[in-house]
Parts: sequence; C-alpha cells; structure tokens
Amino acid sequence: MGGLKSLAKDTAIYGVSSIVGRFLNYLLVPIYTISMPASTGGYGIITNMYAITALLLVLLTCGMETGFFRFANKGGEDPVKVYSTTLLTVGAISLSFLAVCLLFLEPIAGVMGYEEHPWYLGMMLIVIAMDAIQAIPFAYLRYKNRPIKFAALKMLFIFASIILNIVYFVFMKGTNVGAAFLINLICTSLVMLCLISELRGFRYTLDLMKRMFRYSFPILILGIAGILNQVVDKIIFPFVYPDPVEADVQLGIYGATSKIAMIMAMFTQAFRFAYEPFVFGKSKEKDNRQMYAQAMKFFIIFTLLAFLTVMFYLDILRYVIGRDYWEGLKVVPIVMAAEMFMGVYFNLSFWYKLTDETKWGAYFSLTACTIVILMNVFLIPVYGYMACAWAGFTGYAVAMLLSYFVGQKKYPIAYDLKSIGGYVLLALMIYVAGEWIPVDNMLLRLLLRTLLLFVFIGYIIKHDLPLKQIPVINRFVKK
Repeated sequence: MGGLKSLAKDTAIYGVSSIVGRFLNYLLVPIYTISMPASTGGYGIITNMYAITALLLVLLTCGMETGFFRFANKGGEDPVKVYSTTLLTVGAISLSFLAVCLLFLEPIAGVMGYEEHPWYLGMMLIVIAMDAIQAIPFAYLRYKNRPIKFAALKMLFIFASIILNIVYFVFMKGTNVGAAFLINLICTSLVMLCLISELRGFRYTLDLMKRMFRYSFPILILGIAGILNQVVDKIIFPFVYPDPVEADVQLGIYGATSKIAMIMAMFTQAFRFAYEPFVFGKSKEKDNRQMYAQAMKFFIIFTLLAFLTVMFYLDILRYVIGRDYWEGLKVVPIVMAAEMFMGVYFNLSFWYKLTDETKWGAYFSLTACTIVILMNVFLIPVYGYMACAWAGFTGYAVAMLLSYFVGQKKYPIAYDLKSIGGYVLLALMIYVAGEWIPVDNMLLRLLLRTLLLFVFIGYIIKHDLPLKQIPVINRFVKK
C-alpha cells in the first residue's frame, strides 16, 4: 500500500501541471471559439495544425523517452550517460528535421493546404523541434523525482499562453489565427530557457545509442500508431470531407466539443507521468504484479467517476465553447469512452515494456490504427465528424482487448475483473438513469444527477476507499 500511496502523491503533483494546467488551458477554447465563430473555420485550422504537431512530436522523440526510463533503471548503466545519449540523439534528429522543413517550407505548406500562410506551419515546426528536445529533460526530472520543477515549468507555459492569448484576442480583439501559433512559439521558447540547467553539466555521448534505439524503435512504431489513433481523424478530415470549405467548419466544431471530453485525457496523462517511472523503478524489486493490478482497478474507478462527472454537468461545461459549436456535443460521451479505453490500454502496456517485447505494442497499435484510418476514410464522407468519434472508440477498444488477452499469456496479472465489472455496470446504470429520466428544469436535472453521482462515490467509499484511508478526511473519522 505504501507504493500506491507514493504513486498517488506523485500523480497528484503531476496533476497540477496536467489536470489543472489543461483546465486553465480550456480558457483558450472559449477565447478562440468566440473570436473565431464556427462559420470562419478558424478553429478548424487550429485543430488540424495541432493534430499534425502531435504526430510529428512522436516521430521526433523516436520512443527514446520510454527507452531512457528503461535503461536508466537498468542495473549496470550510468543514468547520466543514458540521459546524455537520449538527449543528443533526439536533439540531432529534431534540429535536422527542422532545417530540412524550413528549407522547403513553401512546397510543404502547399501540399498541406497552407500555401497562403506558410509561416503558420513554419512557426509550429520550430515549436515541434523544441518540444521534442524538451521531452527528454522533462523525462529526466521525472526520473530524478522532481515533480515540483516539472509542474512549475508546465504551469509557466500555460499561464504565459493564457495571458498572451487574452491580451491579443480579448483586449486587442484580434482575429488572426496565426497569432495563436506565434504565442505558442514564444511560450515554448520561454520554457526552453528555463531548462538550460538540464542541458549542461555533463559530457554528451552516443555510447548507448544503438542499444537504446533497438529497444525504442518498436515503441516509436507503437507511438506513431497510438498518436494516429488520436489525431488522424483531424489530419485527414479536410482531405476526405466532400466540401473543402465546409471541412474547416465541421472540423472546428468537432475539435471544440472534443475538448470537453479531454478531461479524461488529463487524468490519464497525470497518471502516466507518475506511473511510468514508478513501474520501471519497481521492476528492480520483487514481483509487484498485485500492485499493478490494484493500480489498474483504481485507475478504472476514477476514470468512471470522471466520465459521470463530465456527462452529468455537461449543461454547465458546454459554456466552455461558443454556442454555435454546441451541435457537436453529441460526440462527448463517445470520445470520453475512447479516452478511457486508451488509458486502460496504457496501463496494460507495461507487460511488454517490462519484458522487453515492445514489438507487441507495435502490433496492437498498428491494428487499431488501421481500423481508425479505414473507418475515417470511408465513413467521414457519409457521417462527418461522428465517424471520427466512433472510429476512435473502436480502435482503442480493439487495442485494449488485444493487449489484455495476449498479456495474460505472456505476463499474467490477476486483475480483479469481478470488482471492475461491477463498477462498470454500476456506472453504466447511473449514466443511463441520469440521461433518460425526463427532467426539464435544468437545476432539478443537475440536482438529480448530483445525487446519482453521490451513489457512485458512496459505492467507492464502501467497497474500496474507506474514509479513514483518505488523508485529511481521516482526521475527522472515528477509528
């Protein structure tokens, strides 16, 4: 239980930068969607550009972030030498990629549909290169158990971005989409300056590059497939939607409403930042499969709680986006469920990382990616952005199931399926009740849903999280 408490503590600290930071970043959604109404397609451009950014970032880091954790925790390896090799490899790849892209910026921008604004792409390419390099010092901070600095730098980026966006889009009443990309460039550069101390003070070396790259390459394939599962719909949407002009409008609606569902992704990311070094660190000790099973159970419990919370208070959360984007709110439960599957899949993935059989992760993700791409290509022309939501749902579900069944043969873990199934069934019943019981008055509807939410919380407290085990609250509970 002590290990789980440590994991929970680190998750909470990383959550400051992930959950709280992304929540603050939600302020940009109403700013953008009000400054750029759906009919302009401006937010569609932002959605498309950031999807491309996410894919390129995975390509440039080459799976070396996970490789760093594996080798830094491996007996007989010098962690500083591992860090140096990782940083130099990713830095060289990123800077080379940036130089080539800037040299051929205009033709590349033309192919991607930004021939009139090539520096939209140019600014984001610089950001991508810096982000890829920064990923390694941030991983080093996690390895050294320095979540405070990690969180502080992430929050610095968020606050600087929010302030600059408010100044331009609210006070100056600007409407230029390019300003959003310029602000990102400024804030990323600021964080890079703050990471200078993590970029010096040691000898750069490539001694471990071949071994690390051999381990990391399958993770790169896994990462490409994984990120494609998340963003490929936003990348290919403009190419397959029947009306090119309307494509940006529809993509903007989908991108804005999907932001509400990203609360699930916030929790998953915060958990991942703490869980990855935690698992690799525990791998040096005795078999901790029971602890991994407990972590999975609690992850599912709290993602179900997050799902119910978002769906029950959607009447309030919808105001995060402009009114003319509300027609897309029907994708929220589908996207949230897909994010939950992705989180479970991430938790399951450690069996092949710990056994160095990362090829399996590539197989699972490539299978899911193929499903997502095919569903998007053939269904977007017919069903629009709803096809995007269901494609993600299906792809993650397949990856999750494949990883579980193969993992139980390769690295068996006794997950408490009976208890987990009970939570899933209860959450489903509560969700259906909250959505289908007819209550026209919004306040009464919110009250009913709040009571239903407390039913779920009460079940958690009774079966798995007694009040006396919760910090602060336990002081007021009689033992």
